Amino acid sequence: MVTTTALEAELLALAGSVPDPELPVLTLAELGVLRGVQLTAPGRVEVLLTPTYTGCPAIEAMSADIERVLHDHGIPEVEVRTVLSPPWTTDAITAEGRRKLAEFGIAPPRPTGPAGGPVAVDLTLRCPHCGSTDTTLLSRFSSTACKALRRCESCREPFDHFKEL
Repeated sequence: MVTTTALEAELLALAGSVPDPELPVLTLAELGVLRGVQLTAPGRVEVLLTPTYTGCPAIEAMSADIERVLHDHGIPEVEVRTVLSPPWTTDAITAEGRRKLAEFGIAPPRPTGPAGGPVAVDLTLRCPHCGSTDTTLLSRFSSTACKALRRCESCREPFDHFKEL
């Protein structure tokens, strides 16, 4: 879906400014889950949203928050459609989103690179608190399924790591 009009661009920015319900430090635009906004008729908008993984429980809250923001902006009919293809990957997180994750104390995912491209060989993960690469995996799952729990062996602080997808 391509945003083509000034109103669609404005609505895309409004929808994109909605905070992620599980990681409120990020907006939906920074997370990269908002695929597009299209004005389908006067007063009617369709929003395309891709979950971070199939069955993500936050998709309902994201949809409701987008609907509320666009209703508050005077759009009476808002349809949020979930699209699964192409699937979301952590490469969709913007540079600003990655910066905010690290600032919030969550190690951002490493870039995965282009599909079919070379495999990244950087296996280190930096502590978002002190920058050390001496970290230990404590649990493959943290507060959400898309994060793992790690501990830095240098500063001894625990931290979440947003898993690469």
